[in-house]
Amino acid sequence: MHLKIASCLKSLRDSQPIVHNITNQVVMNNTANALLAIGASPIMAHAAEEVCEMVSLAGALVINTGTLTKSQVSSMVSAIERANELGKPWILDPVGAGATRYRMETNSMLLKLRPTVLRGNASELIALVGGREGGKGVDSIDDSDSTLAFLQESSRELGSVLACTGAVDYIADGKRLAAISNGHPLMARVTGTGCTATALTGAFLAASEDPWMATVTSLSCLAIAGEIAAEQSKGPGSLQMNLLDQLYQINASTIEKRLQLVTELS
Repeated sequence: MHLKIASCLKSLRDSQPIVHNITNQVVMNNTANALLAIGASPIMAHAAEEVCEMVSLAGALVINTGTLTKSQVSSMVSAIERANELGKPWILDPVGAGATRYRMETNSMLLKLRPTVLRGNASELIALVGGREGGKGVDSIDDSDSTLAFLQESSRELGSVLACTGAVDYIADGKRLAAISNGHPLMARVTGTGCTATALTGAFLAASEDPWMATVTSLSCLAIAGEIAAEQSKGPGSLQMNLLDQLYQINASTIEKRLQLVTELS
């Protein structure tokens, strides 16, 4: 499996895809730098007047609902509809879904537009797909282990890849399931780590014809990079710097040595 992941990484770096992000204002700089580090080309365009044109230029679209506004939601819908028209992949990150009614309603509306990939923590996915309100904002109150059967069933029903990130990352597409055990607890002390996972997944979607494999590759690379970065860091501040360096440096050899991945057919 590590060979397929390495091949997917090479494809991304060879193609240097443009990734259009309509995203969280808190993490925009972080995710743009992460995309550059892994080898992609980020565009952070939110204006309704240009999003459709930007989608036409991009290889994939990233939608992150962390800092919602009425105008931003309008841009999201326009961009998604254009991506769907063009057959381009897009990923939805329903940040804090279930925390407020507005977030739940907005994310539910976007989910109906059929994302290629839906990525969130366990609480966000259970709230959005399972229809359960509540939660703890952007922090997960559910362990990803407890949502395994839910992920498999929901991915089949939605026709989307579902990625549940946590201490262990799970990726399901209704037929295949992957569990990634890399990473480090210090990553949770840096805002936007999940948003970075979403943005990177968008990049790999643009460089791969298999959304499940693209998602597995993205989360594997980020988890390994974060694991190594944490070993080199004194705290969250240095982790951010080291994480970018490790995303830039990650290669087939590091993936082979470090990857902790289990896959199965469901």
